[in-house]
Amino acid sequence: MARVKVKLNSPGMSSLLKDAGVAAELERRGQAVLNTARATAPVDTGEYRNSLFILPAMTDRAVCRIGTRAPHGMIVEFKSGNLAKALDAAGGA
Repeated sequence: MARVKVKLNSPGMSSLLKDAGVAAELERRGQAVLNTARATAPVDTGEYRNSLFILPAMTDRAVCRIGTRAPHGMIVEFKSGNLAKALDAAGGA
């Protein structure tokens, strides 16, 4: 059986990871995760749910972060796993 050898074009891959279209797609998928996280967030006062945010950014590649600004957000995440479940529900976005 023949062996297949794949050689990536490093400058091309770097360019692709910073592409505006890729960034837009990540933001679209991130928004789906955020919407799901808000819809399924555990609510006591609503502070956690209302503090969920999306942060698209450019590092050495396009990224999209979903997080919470609530002081107790880490505790809510630890107990509920809301953001991880939202990512799962969005199909890995």
